[in-house]
Amino acid sequence: MPPGRPARQRLVSNENDENSSTRMTRAKAAALNVEELAVPSKGALQTKKTAANTIVAGAQRKRAALGDVSNVGKADGTDGKKGAPGKVGLVSKAAHPTGVQKNTTRPASRAALSTKDNSKTESKRTGSGAGALAAGPKRKVVSSTSVAAKEEPTVEEAEPPTAEDDAKAAAPKADEAAPEMEEKTKPLPADLDREDLDDPLMVAEYATEIFEYLRDLEVRSIPNPQYMSHQDDLEWKTRGILIDWLIEVHTRFHLLPETLFLAVNIIDRFLSEKVVQLDRLQLVGITAMFVASKYEEVLSPHVENFKRITDNGFSEAEILSAERFVLSTLNYNLSYPNPMNFLRRVSKADNYDIQSRTIGKYLMEISLLDHRFMAYRPSHCAAAAMYLARLMLDRGEWDETLEHYAGYTEEEIEPTVELMVDYLARPVVHEAFFKKYASKKFLKASILARQWAKKNAPLFGITDTDLSLDQIS
Repeated sequence: MPPGRPARQRLVSNENDENSSTRMTRAKAAALNVEELAVPSKGALQTKKTAANTIVAGAQRKRAALGDVSNVGKADGTDGKKGAPGKVGLVSKAAHPTGVQKNTTRPASRAALSTKDNSKTESKRTGSGAGALAAGPKRKVVSSTSVAAKEEPTVEEAEPPTAEDDAKAAAPKADEAAPEMEEKTKPLPADLDREDLDDPLMVAEYATEIFEYLRDLEVRSIPNPQYMSHQDDLEWKTRGILIDWLIEVHTRFHLLPETLFLAVNIIDRFLSEKVVQLDRLQLVGITAMFVASKYEEVLSPHVENFKRITDNGFSEAEILSAERFVLSTLNYNLSYPNPMNFLRRVSKADNYDIQSRTIGKYLMEISLLDHRFMAYRPSHCAAAAMYLARLMLDRGEWDETLEHYAGYTEEEIEPTVELMVDYLARPVVHEAFFKKYASKKFLKASILARQWAKKNAPLFGITDTDLSLDQIS
């Protein structure tokens, strides 16, 4: 015989087993239920012996009474398992849940509740002076303490107020003071991250902490805004020509916007540390674009493509050697908080308007070509670009929500906005940059922005618009 057979025989002999030999049909079970209703119920308390008997009876009729969905079936649902000896008293209360037993148990609880309610009502009446006003007409009482102060009850009827009465009396005062506090406080900005809680790609739970970290990081990645003073062969004009050419290369390779911003940051940080000759400046620029594409792109162009874009002016070995030298100069630190991230953050508060966002991209790339923006943070330039784009399109005021997600007030943005309008109102210097955003793909943002800037330049105190950027710098 298999080793499990004796154990099954012992289980059959158990009185709580639902597979016992005493089986019943539905008719017999229904007859038993009718007979049980006619039997008068016993008291609420039963002895252990009678409780055990009721458990056995419930176990015998459980399997047969399949159509019973009342409280009897729910109470007997645990009878199929082995009964624990310590829980017999709990099961015995539900053994005979007849209507008589419910009537005997509930009045006790109701009586206890009624005494508590009576005590509360009596204390309220005596405390509120209802005994003195019983003969008069009924009227609504706002506060129990105010009525008690107007009409004092007799010493015999009055009772000392309890802690609950004091709390109830103070509650209306707190509610009345709440609207006054709300009027004085400043309205909170809308929580736009709550809409993205269901999207795991948006990481809405950590968005605030991420941008706080980026704002701390952007201070360390700002280059020296005066590094051209220790460059012998270079000028700000030559740097602008290099960046304009890199914008053309970036457009031809169809790279991400983050790649262009990181490449310019690598160039400025490298030139802040090293002195570069004029004939090697293009090598620095193409190497920076090569490094940035490796860092930002999913599939970066091959080094041979960068060699060809320079008309074979530099070999692959020179580009790879320059890559090692640039990275060692920067201590392999490419943690640059890209302004595109901040522009997307502000655009979230702008309801992702495609027109204002496209013009904002164009205005933000001005900070790459104009060296005067080098002293400002990337988040500052992104906020100014969105502010000016909304001003051009007449999208409304800079409200609390935009101020919260941009991180800058309207007064803090004004100096950067004036620099952008000053660049736009002057003659075109960087042709590749202007042609890029004059296309239909970018909604002809450069044409629209320059027309608006020339018309509204006097409002910003800009009058000498005939001078070019190279002449004023």
